[in-house]
Amino acid sequence: MASATEREEQDMGVLRPAGSLPARVYWTRRLVVLLALAAVVVLVVVGARAILGPDDDPAPAPDPASTTGAAGDGTEPSAPGTPACAPADLGLQLVADATSYPAGALPTFTVRLVNDGGAACLVDAGEAQRQILITSGSDRIWASTDCASDEPLKLLLAPGEPDERQVQWDRNRSVEGCAGDQPAAQPGTYQAVLTLAGVSTEPVVFGLE
Repeated sequence: MASATEREEQDMGVLRPAGSLPARVYWTRRLVVLLALAAVVVLVVVGARAILGPDDDPAPAPDPASTTGAAGDGTEPSAPGTPACAPADLGLQLVADATSYPAGALPTFTVRLVNDGGAACLVDAGEAQRQILITSGSDRIWASTDCASDEPLKLLLAPGEPDERQVQWDRNRSVEGCAGDQPAAQPGTYQAVLTLAGVSTEPVVFGLE
């Protein structure tokens, strides 16, 4: 059995390599050996993973059938081949928020669409397609389509599903082509009719004071 002195000399030999060369040479050699061993380990691991393949399964591709339309552009998601709403299946209603408007009060109309058919259908309810026409006798006063945007508004309506939107009249006359500087409508009795997709409502009668 080695004595305490011999063990101490052995430990010193590990910490301070003995030999004719400087100690740093021996430490450099040890470092090179350690780096070589580490490189071998890395190569073995990389080679094994290349043979076995990745552990994680690739993420599944999105199902095209589950893609929905954008929510902020007024477009509703629809299944491929959804038909347009037939005029016979499209129920329209126009309601004014008052029967008489004092000076300065702006008439506001509620436009209500409903699918009266037995299957889902599509309708373009954009401003250029949805017209509110205001007349006084035979005089054409104002139409919501005169200065309307051409941007479509595709609505997918399920059977019995309603859609409601509001349209306000500024009490000024308008002409096709949206020419400016039109005069204000005079006090009197007026009527408004909503038309969409070839369907029209009954006239809504109201007065301006």
